[in-house]
Amino acid sequence: MSDIVKQVIVVRADLKMKVGKVAAQSCHASISFLTRKLQRGQKMTNVELQWINDRFTKVCLKVDSEQELIDIHTVALGKGIESHLITDAGHTVFNGVPTKTCLALGPDYSSRIDPITGHLKLL
Repeated sequence: MSDIVKQVIVVRADLKMKVGKVAAQSCHASISFLTRKLQRGQKMTNVELQWINDRFTKVCLKVDSEQELIDIHTVALGKGIESHLITDAGHTVFNGVPTKTCLALGPDYSSRIDPITGHLKLL
């Protein structure tokens, strides 16, 4: 398979969020890289532009704990991969407790993302 440009969304399965909450949190994660770039006045990288001008390929995977989510985030940042960790404020679920729900890696080349997330199962 070719080295495609994609974004990977990783969701905490242990929270047993309803499908609507998963969708909302995943959307927050997916668009986070773009909103941060706009807020900071940064230009898009070539790989990000390629993703936007192509198919917006996304893959949704799951982890079983907050620690596993944080570990993936930490490894990705250490390898220079765009990673955005989403913390829900807890206003509608989680009993008012801010809770790390998911993250988005990329967009980047699959050859850079897969070594970090290739062992995870589809959501």
